[in-house]
Amino acid sequence: MSGVLGLTRFSVRRSRLLVLVWTAVLVVICYASAAATASLYATTADQVDAARSLNGSPALVALYGPILDEHSLGELAMTKMTVTYAVFLMALAVTLVRRHTRVEEESGRAELLGGLAVDQGAPLLSAVLLGSLVAALVAVLAAVADIAGGLPVAGSLWFGASWLGLGLVGVGIGAVCAQISASARTAGSIAAGSIAVLFVLRAVGDTTSAGWLSWLSPLGWSTRLRAWSDPRGWVLLLDVALAAVLLGIALGLRQRRDLGSGLVPERPGPATGSPRLADAFALDLRIHATSLAVWTLACAVMGALLAAIVPDIGSMLDSADARDLFERLGGAGALQETLVAAFVSVGAVIVSCFAVGVVSHGGAEEHDGRTEEVLATATERSTAFLAVCLVALGGAAWLMLVTGLAMAIGASGSQVSFGGIVGAALVQVPAVWVVAGLALVGLAQGSRYAVAGWGFVVASFVVGPVAELLGLPGWVAGLSPYSHVSKVPAEALSATPEVVLTVLAAFLVATAWWRYRERDIG
Repeated sequence: MSGVLGLTRFSVRRSRLLVLVWTAVLVVICYASAAATASLYATTADQVDAARSLNGSPALVALYGPILDEHSLGELAMTKMTVTYAVFLMALAVTLVRRHTRVEEESGRAELLGGLAVDQGAPLLSAVLLGSLVAALVAVLAAVADIAGGLPVAGSLWFGASWLGLGLVGVGIGAVCAQISASARTAGSIAAGSIAVLFVLRAVGDTTSAGWLSWLSPLGWSTRLRAWSDPRGWVLLLDVALAAVLLGIALGLRQRRDLGSGLVPERPGPATGSPRLADAFALDLRIHATSLAVWTLACAVMGALLAAIVPDIGSMLDSADARDLFERLGGAGALQETLVAAFVSVGAVIVSCFAVGVVSHGGAEEHDGRTEEVLATATERSTAFLAVCLVALGGAAWLMLVTGLAMAIGASGSQVSFGGIVGAALVQVPAVWVVAGLALVGLAQGSRYAVAGWGFVVASFVVGPVAELLGLPGWVAGLSPYSHVSKVPAEALSATPEVVLTVLAAFLVATAWWRYRERDIG
């Protein structure tokens, strides 16, 4: 245990911004959902009808999980939070553990710490402690947000406990995956794949006769907890037991490997580089090829799942207040068209994360000295910067196209045309480019500012709902570039906002390019 508390204090300082932003988003979403549901479905009959409609759609059950008690307002309000948004809490736990274990080893900083009075397993235990504390913080604040939103106290506390259990499982998954590969990126991919498998197991179990599959996934346990009616506290022990087993496995693996290595040995690359990697753009594209392929698959699945809801939306939103909410999100068109517009706007925010991730990786490459190695060749710094721009902006446009095509195919039974759905996705591209341009401006200021793009994504996503929730002036919500996109296909396409957003994105990229050429590298 030597050095665990000192490392934890240091890790808290380093990750405080990441934790604060991620926690704020999750808690605000919990509060908004809790406060809005009672007003959307004012009577018990409306609530029961909505719950039955949700349970009657296999796509919604696969995405959000079933509502076991159709008379429970809390379960209806938190149906998305119980499973889908809990995945983001698990992702936060994995990110923290990976950042303070595998990333530290890959950068060489863990080896420096090893020269101090620090035990061999202290960095891993410190990262586990940090992840557990953050999971507890988010769980407590989520419970408080539910209570403030008007939901029952007991149910809110049990719901918070379910999030705590999933957060601990996420910590365990991150700890094990950090021991498997010497690459931080590969470790993160393994963790993401593990969570995806758990999600799929739960989805298959909830939508087929093989209900026992849900009991193989911690995400299924959260639903079976029945937090809002007849809670079964022993289910939480399953989360604790699994987290303890994963932590034991991680500690055992840590003792069996050398610092900086992984359980799976690294494969040496070819002695001679491929001629296809002769320029900066080809190199950047090769670096992000695996990530882009995973994102492409994820966007296709996301689009297909969301689109499967569109044909049956009329039976799910009998409440006038619910219809009014979707009209505010997607425009005053037919209900199916409004839903498509709302879904693609959410997809645009998610795709923005890919673009910002590419820019953030560019900052990490510069921070670790690899950009200087590229610039030591016959590569100009403006070329290296434009390579990052092309992968970020081009990849985002490609992912929006994939999302639109998947939604168009999945919603083939709806009244919305194929071209209308694809067009709805593509009109979001300029807004995504603006957010990516802001991230590029951060990179142009310095490698450590590249991560500021994540703040722009979060701010652009939450400013609209928060402004509406608090009754702020309209210009506050207008700070988000997504708010200016035409709500196609619910409304007619307006070329003016698309042109303005595109020009603004081009201006941000040009400004970032000019600044990057003027400053020192590193």
